[in-house]
Amino acid sequence: MSAVGRVRVERSVWFGEAELLPDPHRDAGWTVAVDGVTQSFVDLADPTYLKLPYVAWIGQAIDRHWPPGTAVSATYLGGAGCTLPRYVAATRPGSEQTAFELDEPLVELVREHLALDEVPGLEVRVQDGRAGVRDAQDDSADLVVLDVFRAGSVATELATVEFLSEIARVLRPGGLFAANIWDGGELPFALGAFASVCEVFPHVLVLAEPAVLLRRRAGNIVVVASTRDLPRAGLDAWGAAAANRMSCLTPRQLAAVAGTAPPITEANPHTGQVPPVRHPREQRDLNGNQRSDFH
Repeated sequence: MSAVGRVRVERSVWFGEAELLPDPHRDAGWTVAVDGVTQSFVDLADPTYLKLPYVAWIGQAIDRHWPPGTAVSATYLGGAGCTLPRYVAATRPGSEQTAFELDEPLVELVREHLALDEVPGLEVRVQDGRAGVRDAQDDSADLVVLDVFRAGSVATELATVEFLSEIARVLRPGGLFAANIWDGGELPFALGAFASVCEVFPHVLVLAEPAVLLRRRAGNIVVVASTRDLPRAGLDAWGAAAANRMSCLTPRQLAAVAGTAPPITEANPHTGQVPPVRHPREQRDLNGNQRSDFH
């Protein structure tokens, strides 16, 4: 389907006003936004296309953690357009995947317009991700991805040592955990969340644009962790390419660049403010043409 003739879809969902926006450059591309904040980008014709940089970073970590084509059992906390489940289904046929998404009207909107039921091996559960993880059996997942936001708000309560220990329980030995974090300024939440992950997992890396780590602007920070070695060399080489602009840092390197913070726990939660999430989304200009902007 070409972009011509496709129209924006709007609907009220539990966490705000959702929009499905047709991409002007990709015939089957759609942006999923809630209250003006991009949640996902989906290309129905090419699920391997990962437009949002942080999603591509997680995809690269997955690609390098297991041999190509190896099926995995995956759990996702946060669904929206289910970009990564579509990617894993396309690149690792036979994978069994579960996505927890609390916003039921958003799930139905994506199911209605973005072919959610056609993703092989994917079950989307309308359930709080914390409850889903706590109900899961030990050693039941190869991959767990944490990417939970309430429109533009960050779910800081999911970064505690206690909850991350539950995720570690669910992961099989050698499995991969990836978390998408958003922060700015002195990065107090991101550094605390990183410290929490380091309390639980022996092998941890952080992936981010240098400008975010150098406190020049807010942005996404991805943490990947495992009980076995992570593919640092491959991620570092990929991130160094001019088009990618991603730094891959060890805990020691991150401390040297951005400092440290104590782990977040249930007894010592993060109480400070986190900058609101701002992602590019497609918007119509005064002439009715679509353009990219930041919100």
